[in-house]
Amino acid sequence: MVELSAAIITRNEAHNIGPCLDSLHWVSEVVVLDQFSEDGTVEMAASRGARVFQEAWRGFAAQKNLALDRTTRPWVLSIDADERVTEPLRAEIEEVLERDGPEDGYHIPRRNYFCGRWIRYGGWYPDYSLRLFRKGSGRFEDRAVHEKVVVEGRTGYLKQPLEHFTYVSVSDYLQRMERYSGLAARELALGGREARWHQMVLRPLFTFFKMYGLKLGFLDGRAGLFLAVSYAYYTFLKYYRLGSDPA
Repeated sequence: MVELSAAIITRNEAHNIGPCLDSLHWVSEVVVLDQFSEDGTVEMAASRGARVFQEAWRGFAAQKNLALDRTTRPWVLSIDADERVTEPLRAEIEEVLERDGPEDGYHIPRRNYFCGRWIRYGGWYPDYSLRLFRKGSGRFEDRAVHEKVVVEGRTGYLKQPLEHFTYVSVSDYLQRMERYSGLAARELALGGREARWHQMVLRPLFTFFKMYGLKLGFLDGRAGLFLAVSYAYYTFLKYYRLGSDPA
């Protein structure tokens, strides 16, 4: 097996954790940090050989850093339960580990699926995310939402995509947008940002224009239109909550 740790955080991910772990069968260590799931996630992860720990929720970034702290291999792959490592990506990662870099971290493109279809445009592909890095060189930036890894050292880019099976339904998507808009508003407020009326008008319009027009979201048909409209609404809601109640 490859000397690589995979780090995953979970909360009631029984519908995802099996395929995710199956795609990591070649990894020498898998660490699952669970938030006291009640749907069998822990049992499923343990049955597939993962090292499972449980912690109360501390926020996305803090939770993922706790998972990183429990890894023991020289390289770490941070992955979500709804993501899968393809065979071509596995081969590319193995090449990096055989060379021991040369970079200290690598951005991986994500191939995002929405309600059963691959979204090619609107900024959803290649959707690079820094996920592979030397242990000790990377940590998740302390943010309420849209957490990302910051690496001390040089970073590069892989070519093969990580598959991301996001949002099982429209209602699931809208519920998460509701939650994330509140977290994003709180983050803006903590940063000293203030809401202005023009932000609630112009920023959502620009979000729609960028996704649907500039990034060719219209080529994804009805799905592209829905995503552009809903992202514009998310932007409006974020700034509206900033000006009223960021909770």
